[in-house]
Amino acid sequence: MTETGPPPKRPADAASYTPMITEDHAKRIRQWHESAYNTGKAEARSDQTVTYLGRTLAIPPEIMPITRVSHLLGEAVLAEVRESDRVLDMGTGSGVNAILAASQAADVLAVDINPHAVEAARRNAERNGVADRIEVRHSDVFSDVDGRFDLIVFDPPFRWFAPRDQFEVAMTDENYRAMTEFFAAAKRHLTPTGRMLIFFGTSGDLPYLTHLADQADFRTEIIAQEHLEKDDWRVDYFTFRMTRDRRPT
Repeated sequence: MTETGPPPKRPADAASYTPMITEDHAKRIRQWHESAYNTGKAEARSDQTVTYLGRTLAIPPEIMPITRVSHLLGEAVLAEVRESDRVLDMGTGSGVNAILAASQAADVLAVDINPHAVEAARRNAERNGVADRIEVRHSDVFSDVDGRFDLIVFDPPFRWFAPRDQFEVAMTDENYRAMTEFFAAAKRHLTPTGRMLIFFGTSGDLPYLTHLADQADFRTEIIAQEHLEKDDWRVDYFTFRMTRDRRPT
């Protein structure tokens, strides 16, 4: 694979982060990450074309591919989105969840910090006949997002490591800076009855994500889950549905 330049620069005040998982668990995640990174670099693949939930997607090597558990979020999007919804797909990647949302909703905004993802999402929207329903923007979290949404979809990078190159940007979020900023600002971009669909698993620091959601007073429910075995460890993946917490004060 040809090099695509250094990863995007992050703000100097990136969020401080201390893992909320055990040292052994963090070490295991680092090993999984290194294996996936080295395998991906060695394969040096070009664009792949895949069929997923009835849609055809071209996925360049600089963005995350469809995985064995991607359907947990994709199927939740199809079940959740309403015709009247204004939808935000945060970290859109190939544009897959924006495209699924656009099968029902006519007003979808898809954003990503990775310029390769922005271009791929636009092309995939055209390929699937929904380009008139999806606007794709380059945005660092909410930096180029305006207004409020009835549904926000977010599939964040699971790893908190610093990316070494553009290839790794799709896999990592240094110190969970973007995820932290997302939860801090999400309510300002949700309508009063807005919902969020968030995908995450124990191959990342799941306690930290739930901490951020609790800190921002989101009510959280698990609507889909699946587990896989990695090196004799059980790894759980979840799609969470989050709403404003309306408990009495």
